[in-house]
Amino acid sequence: MPPLPEAIQTRLPELPALCGRFGVQRLELFGSAAGSGFDPARSDADFIVDFGAGEQADLFERYFGLNAALAELFGRPVDLVMAGALRNPHFIAAVNRTRQTLYARPVAEAA
Repeated sequence: MPPLPEAIQTRLPELPALCGRFGVQRLELFGSAAGSGFDPARSDADFIVDFGAGEQADLFERYFGLNAALAELFGRPVDLVMAGALRNPHFIAAVNRTRQTLYARPVAEAA
């Protein structure tokens, strides 16, 4: 995988708090921002989000809130795809070519 563009890389430390605020279980980047075709002046950022199976309360607000927060954080338009909505095998194959995990909720340790 090519390195992430500076516009993405410099904001990664802010992702855990943002993802925690919206109850994100996993956030992945794909497309030009995760590949070599990123144009800092024109490219958007494409994300796959997984809110987890048991976390459906206020999903509408969390989805659109996360979308807006990511756009503000990265200073560019964002396309946000829910992991469960991936169905088309051609789209999935295209996504998998550049997909990179940016955040994964830590697994709680057993007491």
